[in-house]
This record gives sequence, C-alpha cells and structure tokens, in this order.
Amino acid sequence: MMAQTSGAGAALRRWGGWALCGTLAAFATAQAQTFPITADQKATAQQVAQAGVPLSELAANAPDQYTVKSGDTLWAISGLFLKSPWRWPELWGMNLQEVRNPHRIYPGQQLFLDKANGLARLRMGQAGGSADGQPPTETVKVSPRTRYETLADSAIPTLQTHLIEPFLAEPVIVNDGVLQAAPRIVATQEGRVLLSRGDRAYARGNPEAPLTLGKGRANDFRVFRDATPLRDPVTKAVLGYEAQYVGKAVLVRGEGSRDVVDGDGKKQSTPVPATIDIVASKEEMRTGDRLLPEPPRELVSYVPRAPEGKVAGAIVSMYGTAVANAAQNQIVVINRGTADGIESGHVLAILKDGQSLLDRTQPGRPTAIKLPDERNGLLMVFRPFEKLSYALILETSEGVKVGDRVVNPR
Repeated sequence: MMAQTSGAGAALRRWGGWALCGTLAAFATAQAQTFPITADQKATAQQVAQAGVPLSELAANAPDQYTVKSGDTLWAISGLFLKSPWRWPELWGMNLQEVRNPHRIYPGQQLFLDKANGLARLRMGQAGGSADGQPPTETVKVSPRTRYETLADSAIPTLQTHLIEPFLAEPVIVNDGVLQAAPRIVATQEGRVLLSRGDRAYARGNPEAPLTLGKGRANDFRVFRDATPLRDPVTKAVLGYEAQYVGKAVLVRGEGSRDVVDGDGKKQSTPVPATIDIVASKEEMRTGDRLLPEPPRELVSYVPRAPEGKVAGAIVSMYGTAVANAAQNQIVVINRGTADGIESGHVLAILKDGQSLLDRTQPGRPTAIKLPDERNGLLMVFRPFEKLSYALILETSEGVKVGDRVVNPR
C-alpha cells in the first residue's frame, strides 16, 4: 500500500506524476498528438507554482537562467539547478499563460530561476518556436521508409537514451516455467550446430499451442536461452528468471503434419516443424533455444522522481555475466517491482552495506559491531516487472555490488 500524504506535499507528489510527464513524451507514436490539460491538472499546477524548494536545496552554482541546448537531458538540467535532481517536480513552476501545453522542453527554450521568501521555483520562458508548447518549426526532409521516433523528437530526453535502449529489447524476466513452455528450435539446415543471421531453422510449439502463421508482427519472435533464477539476497527466494537474449527470428511457415508409411506399410501422421528465418543475432543460436513473441514497440520518456511510498529493497544482480561490481551507467536488477508500487522513472538511493567487524579497543572484551550503511549513489528504474526491476546507475562513488540496499532518495 502506498503511503498517504496530504496538503501541499500530496499536491507536489500528484504533480510529480503529471507535471514532469508534462516535460516529456510518455508513450508516443510517430504522429503528433495533443496532450489535454484537465481542470484538476490546471488547479494542481497553479498550487505547485506557488510552492518551491528551499534555497538550501539549490546547487551551489545554480544559474539564474539557462537556455536549453541540443544534447541536454532533463536529468542533467535538474542537476544543474538542484542538489537533488529528483526534486525537479517541486522546483518546477508552471506558467500556464505562457506555456499552454507543458508537455515539452525544447532546445532554445529558456528556464528562469525565481527566488523569493526563502524558496526557489523554475519557470519556462518563451519557447524557441511558439508559445503554445509546440516544437520549433524546422524543415525536415524525410525518405519513404518506416520510422519510429518519439513525439516531437526535438524535445530533450530524460537521460542519454543509448544507455538503456538495448536493455528495453534484450533482457526479459519471466515466471517459473514460462521459457520451458515456449516454442523451441528443434533442427537446423544441413545439420549445422550454430545459427546466425540469414540462416534457416525449424521450431515446434506445444501440442496445445503449435506455431501458426499470423499477420504482421504476430510472426516476429525473440530468441532466448538459459533462464537464470534471480534470488532475493535476503530471503533467498526466487523472484523470477532472467532469460538470455540471443537474437530474433521470423516465422515463415507454420507447423503441420504429414502421413508417412512405416516399415509395416502402415500410415502414420508425423509432425512437421515450423520454419523460421534468423533475422538478427547477438550471439550464435542453437537447437533448444526458445522463442517468445516480439512485444509491441514502446517509445518511452522517463519521469525521474522519488517514489511516493516507502521503498526498501536490494540489488539482486548485475546485467552481464562478467560483472562483479557495477559502475555509473551500468544496469542492475533490484528486488522490487510493480507489485511494490515501483514505476519507470523512480529514483532510489544506493546504500553500501556497513562492514561487520570486532571492536578490540577494550582490552580483553572484543565486541562484534556493524558500521552504519553509507550512501553510495543513485539509480533510476526504467523497466519494472512484477517482482523485479531493471535500473540504471546514475551516479556512484564506489562500485555497486549485489546485496547493496536501495531506499528512498531522501
């Protein structure tokens, strides 16, 4: 259950889920659309515009104004103004007269820091294009091909998207038995042991769910191997299984059957596996690898903010088999997910476990003690599952390891 709040704090938190989304595209298609602003949202915006953060929370060299540049990220701009970048929603002061659609921040727009009565808030000045929140108009030449892009792709992203884009497509966490029940590669052409892009192979589903041709993306699959159990570092319970992504395949012919005559002259129905073509490979595939349907493509812009409820979790694993300690811009898995109220964009503090040792300062009376946990950085969740979530390490003073705790950032 989420912790309940009231008054200005609740307004700020409610605003945090919307106002900052107002600076970013949430889920987008390639065609522009208008995000509506409800009466409740306007009322919340006006209330938050009168709030702010204490001047003591501003970064030491916070500028009075800043012009957004191409290549900026929301996280970097937040850190420019604040000691605690996740408090951006509290700093943001929405000027509804100047910015009628507060769902974008674009290069060329100016941010102004207002200070009054011991509080600071940020407002946005005239946009580089129009004052109604529309992106600056530019002549763009396109060629006739399919394009995936965020809504108004000139808007600045939350962070450098190349850091997490591969992980949106590659790793997947499944429940017990899901991968074992998935269709599997059963044979290759000419007895090949390994498969790569351009090769043809054959696959079978379960008798209850054979592989059959569908339309469009229904024939697209990802190929996975070796579902590794992810255990809670405290309880040791298995929270899910991380499947290793190895490539992509497309179904070109469904499963069937054929009557054959055995040695006794009797007809028997023999299964004929489906035919697949390997269209992408991260590493070579082989028989026994499993197929999972290609999920719908999601273009996500994240909303960095502190969780509303209390969070107390731990790091379960590092992404990558050769990683013992994770550094900045690396990916980790934490033992909290959607069932615990975790959402994309939640920022959490990393705590390094305090060392256990003996106090030998009292002669003849050694005492077991445990040093306090120390803060060791920040991470942001970008892909939550039910019980586990992938997160990007935004900053760290030392290496992050399995077992380090994650908590609310303040």
